[in-house]
Amino acid sequence: MANEPRKQRARWRLYDWDAIAGILAAGAALVLHFLHVIETDVLLTIALVVIALLLFRDLRREAQDEVLLEAVSHNGATLDGILARLDKPDVLLVGPRSLRSASEAFARDARGEMIWFNVCLLMFRPQALFDSLLAPALMNPKVSAVQFVLDESERDAWETQVVPKANATGFGAKLREPRWVPLKQEAVSFILADTDAGATEAHLSFWGEPFMSRQPGFDIPRYVFHVQAHSDLVPQLIEMERRYRGPR
Repeated sequence: MANEPRKQRARWRLYDWDAIAGILAAGAALVLHFLHVIETDVLLTIALVVIALLLFRDLRREAQDEVLLEAVSHNGATLDGILARLDKPDVLLVGPRSLRSASEAFARDARGEMIWFNVCLLMFRPQALFDSLLAPALMNPKVSAVQFVLDESERDAWETQVVPKANATGFGAKLREPRWVPLKQEAVSFILADTDAGATEAHLSFWGEPFMSRQPGFDIPRYVFHVQAHSDLVPQLIEMERRYRGPR
C-alpha cells in the first residue's frame, strides 16, 4: 500500500501536460468566443500562441530524442567492446534436449573430409538416428568424404546398419572404408570436421555414464562437447586420430 502514492505520481508524470494545457486553453477560448466574451482576433491570437507552444514542445523533444539516441549508440558500442574482450569458451556442453539439432547443424556446416572416431555404429540402427546424425553429413555437398576409424567389433554393424542406409540416401560413395584399429580400451569418441572459416571443430563424447545413454543393444550419446576451433583440444584430437589411423 505504501507504494500506491508513488505509482500514482508516476502515472501523473506520463501525461502530456503541454498538450493538455493547450487543449484546455483552446477550449476555454472557444467557449468565451461563443458567449461573445472575446472577439475573433483574440481567439486567433490565443490559437497562434497555443500552436507556438506545441511547436516549441516538439522541438524540445527532438533535441532530447537526439541526446537519447546518442546515449544508446554509445552504450551499444561500449557493450560490444566488453563482449569482444570476453574470452570465448573453448568447449560448449550440448545436452539431450538440443543434441539432435546440434548434431544436424554440425553435419550441415561441415566441409571437406569428416572423421568419425570410435563411434558405436549400432546407434544408427533406428532410421531416425541415422537420418539426424549421419545422413546430413552424407547429403551435405560441401562434405567430400566421411572416414570412420573403428574397432573390429563394429565390422558387422558397418555392413548391416551403415552401408545399406548410406546407399539408400544416394550418397553412399562418400563413405570410405573404415580404418579398422584396436579401440576397445579407448573411452573417447569424437567427430572432426572443417568449417567454412577454414578451422576445425569437433563433437567430443566419452563412453559410459553420464555421457552415453544405454539402450537395448547399443549406446547413444547423451551429452557431447562442442569443441571450438580455437580450443587446444582440437590439435590433440587430430593427433590422436592420426596416431590410431596411421598413414593414409
